Amino acid sequence: MVGVIANLSEHGVIREFFELFKTPWEFYRSDRRYDVVLCAGDAPFRPTAAKLVIIYASSKTLVDTEVEIDSQRRSTILSYKGGRIPIYEGSITFRHKGCGILTDEISRGSAGYLQQSNGSALARIGYDLFREVQCLLTRGQPPANAGIPTLELHIAFLRDLIVGCGIPLVEIPPLPEGYPFVVCLTHDVDHASIRRHKFDRTMFGFLYRATLGSLFNVVRGRLPWRKMFTNWAAAAKLPFIYFGIAKDIWLQFDRYVEIEKGNPSTFFVLPFEGDPGRSSEGRAPWARASRYDASHIASKIPRLTSAGCEIGLHGIDAWSNSSRGREEAKRITRFSGKEAVGVRMHWLYWSEDSPVILEDGGFSYDSTVGYNDAIGYRAGTSQVYKPLQASRILELPLHVMDTALFYPNRLDLSPREARKRVSSILDNAARLGGAVTINWHDRSIAPERLWDDFYLELLNDLETRGAWFATATQAVSWFRKRRSAVFEEVQFDSSAVHVKVSTSGGDKLAGLRLRIHKPRGSNQLAECADNQPTSYVDISLNERIDALVAL
Repeated sequence: MVGVIANLSEHGVIREFFELFKTPWEFYRSDRRYDVVLCAGDAPFRPTAAKLVIIYASSKTLVDTEVEIDSQRRSTILSYKGGRIPIYEGSITFRHKGCGILTDEISRGSAGYLQQSNGSALARIGYDLFREVQCLLTRGQPPANAGIPTLELHIAFLRDLIVGCGIPLVEIPPLPEGYPFVVCLTHDVDHASIRRHKFDRTMFGFLYRATLGSLFNVVRGRLPWRKMFTNWAAAAKLPFIYFGIAKDIWLQFDRYVEIEKGNPSTFFVLPFEGDPGRSSEGRAPWARASRYDASHIASKIPRLTSAGCEIGLHGIDAWSNSSRGREEAKRITRFSGKEAVGVRMHWLYWSEDSPVILEDGGFSYDSTVGYNDAIGYRAGTSQVYKPLQASRILELPLHVMDTALFYPNRLDLSPREARKRVSSILDNAARLGGAVTINWHDRSIAPERLWDDFYLELLNDLETRGAWFATATQAVSWFRKRRSAVFEEVQFDSSAVHVKVSTSGGDKLAGLRLRIHKPRGSNQLAECADNQPTSYVDISLNERIDALVAL
């Protein structure tokens, strides 16, 4: 059990942190004995008996009387086990006599140390953990650090510190039973049909990119010759599409069902035609308005839902106006036949107030938090989380978007470079768990983009890795099930642990895992920062478990 000492203002973010690091904990009580006591920020530390006391603070504390503060920085990168942990809300380094466990990449000073005293251990960490978590879940990371799962690394560091100090640990990791991680295939439907675009910016942009743009991409090695000829043929076919003689090249819903081979995906559909909506400065650019709405693809929806796919809202003004959000959701449910609906905002419009507004609009989840111009972890996590401002709605963060990978004014990656970037995210998922959310736009497997080969390779990679393919609703529901888990009893002795855990809901979803981390011997106390993997036992957890597990 972890006892947490913190100021009242931090209690909300602490509760959310321990939904992501699902291990037994409570706010510190003087009448209880804890294996681990964690003191956060400038909260007054109470001398206490515990096997391990951890103090996170980015300024000098009362326990630092015999320690010299070496340097102080507003933001930096800390090095741990060869990995990098960005710090956004301030950190300090120390001159100390203990075992160094974190290093500041800029100053090369020690940003964390561990020392023994009277049979217990003290870990002093030079940043405020929960201020960092709050920053990640509200403002998020800059694109420069997009590829770093920062929040997950904070969790991994704390876990390693506890287990490395000889203390066993019980948790429910973000891993579905039988799978290494979750993947959500999603499609923002921005341009459902090229037939609806006549003599507008989209049509002329298509013609340029399909002809001269394709030739330019062949010259710079970004497009094979055969795809250039495919694009030229599509451009030549455009008049016949307008007259209804040729098939619409952008109407690709059936092909998505075919290439995804029964793995369900989520389509986010725009509710109204010709409405650009509002931006934070006023009326949004006209380019944001669509030339279709849900009614124009209504005939395709039964085919998608019968294949297990989900229809969500691609919101216009729902991010800033709850009454408009309800109108937009009603338009989608009219054609999907489902009452509950999730949302992702068109152009990823967002503000810090959006979670509360969307919650008031009746949405069950949002999947907007991501990057237009990068791929990775805007909130620092691969897990579904509850925004700190909200009470019910959950956020399914977006990690990989096709246009961010390939657009010239964004990352502008070659297929080889893009594979390397995406593989890094999948490797992190295999190591840390969670859900990887991918957005492949409706027209991205069609001319002029023709990003279908890359998408097929990505699907094959995910299947090879054994990922659980889930719709957005299924993934969010699984994380709700994990959040519902309650540790009723956890009792350790020298050779075993007695665990009682209960959970509720989600019978048709993948199960949970109860993971028991075995402690390292006390003679390995000083090795808590080394690269030795910890050992653990996993037990399947459905609705309830009452087990005695040998350590």
